Amino acid sequence: MRFNRLLGWVLTGCMFLVLLSACGGQSSVFHTDSGAESTLTSVRVPWDYRIQEGTVGDLVGSDMTVLPDNELLPNDNNYGTGDKVWVLQFMDAELTTDENQKNEVRLSAWNTIKSYPDKAAADKDLAELKVSVTTDVNLVGVYKTEYQGKTRNFAVLELPSGNRIKQPIDDARYKALEKAKTASVILEEVHDFADYDSAFAKFRGWAK
Repeated sequence: MRFNRLLGWVLTGCMFLVLLSACGGQSSVFHTDSGAESTLTSVRVPWDYRIQEGTVGDLVGSDMTVLPDNELLPNDNNYGTGDKVWVLQFMDAELTTDENQKNEVRLSAWNTIKSYPDKAAADKDLAELKVSVTTDVNLVGVYKTEYQGKTRNFAVLELPSGNRIKQPIDDARYKALEKAKTASVILEEVHDFADYDSAFAKFRGWAK
């Protein structure tokens, strides 16, 4: 009789340990899931440049303000109040990519970074910072969607920066790309003004 009771306690204890073990395994699974959520990656990339005409406002020591935004810049060319100048403005972006290569873009405000005495000098710098190139990129694939009886075609491309983009295509291009591994495209390389080797490529059209 005592032996039977002892055996019952042992079996009960074993079942309790098994339940604890199962709970521990479940906790481990939750930990793995939370790690998967941390696969988002964010980088800051150069996004765009533009040239704007401005007017020198106040002179502040060796600096000057440029109207209409009243931004403060070094007065490297000894401008006077009221002089016309051209300024280079820069915009960057925070690019967040998830595990499925889907992108979210957050753009910064325009920031003025350099002044020029004439537009020709400004355009020369701009041409080196925003460069158009024709190249082949990886084609992830093409697919069709249908909504309210209308069919649309899309191509998914992987750019040199590693991010993927989706572009609508017509039936002819869908057929041409259906079995292709690469596609010929026109890209715009936007270089960082402070670090020229750092660049971000944006899709600007099909090369053929």
